[in-house]
This record gives sequence, structure tokens and C-alpha cells, in this order.
Amino acid sequence: MLLFQKYLIKIMAKITSITELNKAILLLEDQQTLEGTLLKERFKITYESLRPINLIKSTFNELVSAPDFKEDLLNTSLSLAAGYFSKKLAIGSTNNPFKQILGSFLQMGVTSIVSKNSDDIKSGIQKLITLLFSKKEKQPYQ
Repeated sequence: MLLFQKYLIKIMAKITSITELNKAILLLEDQQTLEGTLLKERFKITYESLRPINLIKSTFNELVSAPDFKEDLLNTSLSLAAGYFSKKLAIGSTNNPFKQILGSFLQMGVTSIVSKNSDDIKSGIQKLITLLFSKKEKQPYQ
């Protein structure tokens, strides 16, 4: 566009007849049509990108493509599950409000501890699984 504008300025500086003026007017009208078309296309693209469903899609795609998303999701899920099951194991189902409050505090505590130590817990689980499922070599009697 900038080159075209420089060209027009150069032509307009040299206009000496009505024919040259008409040519310059036609060139300016063509430029206006082209810029109008480009503006409409940009508006459509901007409008589509600002639609709520597209905002949600783009945000979700950015979130999922984040490098630590799967790790964070696993850690959060592990923490919440551990807290929930510890509450159910310790308190069970009860209608006693004191026990329910105590269970909620227990759940929050376990969830917090597990989330802070999730890497250690995962490595411990991996070691346990390796230990349980590894083939034990038979040692010859001496």
C-alpha cells in the first residue's frame, strides 16, 4: 500500500490535464475499493475471533497445549482424590455436624499435604509398583 501511495503522490504532482486527473481519480477509487475490501475482511476475522465460543475454544486450546498442564492436572486430581477418600475412610457417612466439619478439615489437610508432596508420592508409588511386579531372581542354595 505504501508503494502505491507514493506512486499516486508522484502522479498527482505531475497532473496537468483533465485526462491525467481522471486517471488519478480512477486509481484512487481502485485503492479505496481495495482498502474497503481489506477492512471488511479484517472486521470479519476480528468478529469471529471475539465470538464467545471461539474465545472459549482458543482459551481451552492454549490451556491444553501448555507444557505443564497434564502434570498439574494429575497432581490436582491426585490431591483431591486423596483428600476425599481420607475423609470417607476416617468419617464415613454421618449426619453429625461435628464429624462432618472434622472430616472437611481432614480432607483439606490431606489435600494440601498431597499437593505439596505430589512428586515424592508419585516416585514412591512407582518404586512400590516396581518392587511388587519385578521378577525376583532365585538365588541358588549354598
